[in-house]
Amino acid sequence: MKLRSLATTMVSAALLFACLYTSAQQKQIRQITNTIEQQRLAWNRGDIEGFMDAYWNNDSLMFIGKSGITYGWKQTIANYKRNYPDTVTMGQLDFKLMQFEKITASCFLITGKWHLKRSIGDVGGYFTLLMRRLGKKWVIVKDHTS
Repeated sequence: MKLRSLATTMVSAALLFACLYTSAQQKQIRQITNTIEQQRLAWNRGDIEGFMDAYWNNDSLMFIGKSGITYGWKQTIANYKRNYPDTVTMGQLDFKLMQFEKITASCFLITGKWHLKRSIGDVGGYFTLLMRRLGKKWVIVKDHTS
């Protein structure tokens, strides 16, 4: 009888741990999703500075796009402002978040699809973001967008 009781306790503990782990991970995914949604809303207001709030404000930020690799928050925002000088060029941004992969307790890899609806012609592609929790904020530390 004691063996069955021990097994039942162990299974119950494992299920509880799994539920707590899943709940914590879902909370992190909601926080990341909210960060990306705030970024989308800022873009759609024509607010590139607000859009950049989701990025790590650091010289080690890495952005990989069609022109190659850009390092640093300042250079990344300069590129955005040069490539999207007005709201006509910016259009309306939409994201489809496709996959969240937990790398560590404070790091996720996110894969998704982006689309800009514009009067001058729609564009879109895919992205992979490496996001880290720094303090209480989730930030993009690496962005590969095609």
